[in-house]
Amino acid sequence: MSSQRDFGVFPVPSWLRHREDKPLHFGLFLNAMFGIFACFTVSNLYYCQPILGNLASAFGVSDNKVSNIPTLVQAGYAGGLLLLTPLGDMVQRRQLILLLVLISASLTIGLALTSSLVAFEVITFLVGFTSVTPQILIPLAADLAPMDRKAGATAVVWAALMFGVLFARVLSGVIANFVTYRAVYWLAMGLQYVVLVAAWFIIPNVPRKNLGLSYAGILWSMAKLAVTQPLLIQSALCLLVSNMCFTNFWVTLTFLLLEAPFHYSSLDIGLFGLLGMLGVLLGPFLGRILDFIYPWWGAVSACFALLVFQAVMVIGAGLNIAPVIIATLGLDVFRQTTSVSLVNMAFAVDPSARSRINAVMSVSLFIGQVIGTSASTTVFLQHGWRVCYGMALAWTGLQGLILLFRGPHCPKTTWIGPWTGGFKLRKPRAAPPAPAPRRGAGGREERKV
Repeated sequence: MSSQRDFGVFPVPSWLRHREDKPLHFGLFLNAMFGIFACFTVSNLYYCQPILGNLASAFGVSDNKVSNIPTLVQAGYAGGLLLLTPLGDMVQRRQLILLLVLISASLTIGLALTSSLVAFEVITFLVGFTSVTPQILIPLAADLAPMDRKAGATAVVWAALMFGVLFARVLSGVIANFVTYRAVYWLAMGLQYVVLVAAWFIIPNVPRKNLGLSYAGILWSMAKLAVTQPLLIQSALCLLVSNMCFTNFWVTLTFLLLEAPFHYSSLDIGLFGLLGMLGVLLGPFLGRILDFIYPWWGAVSACFALLVFQAVMVIGAGLNIAPVIIATLGLDVFRQTTSVSLVNMAFAVDPSARSRINAVMSVSLFIGQVIGTSASTTVFLQHGWRVCYGMALAWTGLQGLILLFRGPHCPKTTWIGPWTGGFKLRKPRAAPPAPAPRRGAGGREERKV
């Protein structure tokens, strides 16, 4: 049963209350709002990156002293992924989302006000820890979406999450350039409170899952899933390698464009972030295609496309700007397609454990980014662009090899079996739902004809 009051005090809007006889309709509006919430909350992790110089000047310290701020916010985020997102399988997710947004928004006030670097660093860690709302929204979208729209629904939220990464960097850099870094955090605080109010009127009150599990039980079962489920392990390893390649491109792009023959300015390099945004916006359209095919095929097809774009970088990235532009668009689109496909593969392991599964996938993503950043920077600086992008090409090939160990219809408990179950491409058409009344996000009842 779901409570009709948030935190036992505030009444849940009537149109958001759970009713077995009139399920809430997860339509385009609700899906888009989930995406907007994800965009503005994940941005908390990236506002600091373009303004480290401003922070050093404001606190009167060297650049080296503030260089650990991005690490702290990411470390906090990693802690939140491990300790907070699994709660989505235990508590009411509406209340969890509202509480996390409230805390992160309130903490951001401290970032805008404090004059102490130590306090700024502590608050930064806590903001990262509580900014895991997108990783609760993704499995919630998968739970609420109809069977024939789950991949498309998660693709929209995932695209918004990726857009938020780029949006935060661009917005923060522009504001700090014309005003002050404090204005960045005042705006971030305002956006989060807007999200909080909007979420109260929009996030449905879905009943709790797994009523018999304790918090310790949730964490233990998550760890058990991560080492005993072949499908989850395959998906997580592929996502880890995929994000090694993703960070390989974006981390080394600045080095590449600063060198001959380009010698681009910081502004010119920043414009590639806009190209990345365009690639992200194309992602949901491919996500809709994934609703009609088995996710393994989506991951394999995207991997093949990524091999092509990685090869373009190996052949011509340091010779002409055209291959870089082409790769910027292609790598972002198909990296996102890969991520959505892999997450939907993993969700099939246990629909009642989607928050824990998403936590495992998110930690894999995070580890992949850490490895990719470290290895790519070292290889680029020591051996140059061609060896660096050749390494990413090899990583992409490894991802494809991992996928081929288990085919599209391999049983969930089978470790190796690419031929098991056949190679059928298209999903069976979903049976038409019964014409029961539905409720839109605004509470209006509508009947499917």
